[in-house]
Amino acid sequence: MAHTPHELAEDFPEHVERIRELKQSDAHFARLAAEYHEINRAVHRMETRVEPTSEETEEDLRRRRMILKDEIAAILAAA
Repeated sequence: MAHTPHELAEDFPEHVERIRELKQSDAHFARLAAEYHEINRAVHRMETRVEPTSEETEEDLRRRRMILKDEIAAILAAA
């Protein structure tokens, strides 16, 4: 698969180690990160037309990805 944009390590390069630590120690953060990763991959497959879908579905997933990313960013900022 081609390079997938919006990976957490790329979007938060200054927090790569903290992301790794939180995935290990915080079940809530680990769930958020896993869901973000899954949705991000799905959006990428839709954008590259590997798995075409309706615009509505793609927009819904993009919205969900943004919400997750905001929540992840808030946790990282508080850490």
